[in-house]
Amino acid sequence: MKKTAFVVAFLLIISVISSQAQYKLGIGARLNYGYGLSVKYNMTKTKAFEGILYSRWQGVNITGLYEIHKPAFETPNWRWYYGVGGHIGFWRDGGRYGNPWFDNNDNHTVLGADGILGLEYTFKEIPLNLSLDWKPAINLIGYQGVWLDDVAVTARFAIK
Repeated sequence: MKKTAFVVAFLLIISVISSQAQYKLGIGARLNYGYGLSVKYNMTKTKAFEGILYSRWQGVNITGLYEIHKPAFETPNWRWYYGVGGHIGFWRDGGRYGNPWFDNNDNHTVLGADGILGLEYTFKEIPLNLSLDWKPAINLIGYQGVWLDDVAVTARFAIK
């Protein structure tokens, strides 16, 4: 009897927690031409902060984004979002696997601005959030350039 009551209480708690599509913290992998780590913290239902640690061209970028979320498709599971932020990057030379626009034996530190536009889905049944986004960026200090090719899929463990 105690086991049955415990199981019923546990399932009731899990169903209440998982019935909300919104999550508080998401941690996961961001995949496109490079790979990275994404941590998204939902401050409110409509405002979030996302940090991205990203590797590409024998270098690393650290990006911080402030995002606004809106409902999509008239369901709480889908949200689209947009936002702005900035990045700092450290890239190695343009050797065999380096950035193809750099001369050989050059290293670069850059600072820049980023935008983001995306769509995400949070599962009710499991703690998983999936997103597809486009993150254009411009380097303002250091090696200057505009980067429009950052389209990524992100899978996050959603902590509610």
